[in-house]
Amino acid sequence: MAKSKILLFLFALVMLSCGLHVDDKLKYLKQSPPSVKPEVFAPGLISKDDEYEFGSVFNKAGTEFFYAVVIDGKEEIRHSKLEGESWTAPKVILSHERYGYNDPFLSPDEKRLYFISKRALDGVGAIKDYDIWYVEKTAKGWSNPINAGPNINTESEEYYISFTANGTMYFSSDKAGNNHDIYYSKMVNGKFQQAVALGSAINTPQYEADVFVDPNERYLIFCSTRRDGLGRGDLYISFKDENGNWTKARNMGNEINTAGHELCPYVTSDGKYFFYTSNKDIYWVSTEIFAELRE
Repeated sequence: MAKSKILLFLFALVMLSCGLHVDDKLKYLKQSPPSVKPEVFAPGLISKDDEYEFGSVFNKAGTEFFYAVVIDGKEEIRHSKLEGESWTAPKVILSHERYGYNDPFLSPDEKRLYFISKRALDGVGAIKDYDIWYVEKTAKGWSNPINAGPNINTESEEYYISFTANGTMYFSSDKAGNNHDIYYSKMVNGKFQQAVALGSAINTPQYEADVFVDPNERYLIFCSTRRDGLGRGDLYISFKDENGNWTKARNMGNEINTAGHELCPYVTSDGKYFFYTSNKDIYWVSTEIFAELRE
């Protein structure tokens, strides 16, 4: 009997650590859920009139929030978390006097926080092109920045990161010399493999970047500048067909895209909400809008 009680107690601790006890009303900074019409996310708290916010991501439990902000022309990453029934005020967790840090994204196990930076490889040299970096979670906080390595980064620009459930990284690079394209790199035995460019259903001679991939690779969303675009940069979506191929990407339409620049797509782990940046603010909308786009 005592053993059963101990097992039940341990199970309860696991439930708590996974965030399964959290009331849905407390998640996502306690904001009222959006409909199929996009809304500014957490106005006055996260999205502010005098700042440029972008590149947002929640942990799987919806109880921690990471996002980037431009301050005096340099990017920094901020963090807010749920403590009890209240969210902490956003706090800067990654910044540097010389280098900017932006586009945060958590690894599937949430033990790493990935981001992009023009940081020198030695951490003290001159500003370079964008590379993909990460910090690791330790008992004392986050580690020093670590470069994602040569199978990801090149002498060209690499940026914006998302992951499949099995650790495959999707990102963009202009290493082919024809604007930016979208690539993926599989994780094998803890190491990223040689990056592979996606096909013509996604990549064109135009600009393709800021890619979010569904963890199960059912769809991907990215930013592109194309003739059918509505503004300086639009968000496009592609779905996997029954043969496992990406369908030709289509513009997400004027409910999402404007005459401005839409970028930084992200879908919450519960699949309910789609986040993106528009007009220098973070927006969110119900993923119910995807159904019409798929049809």
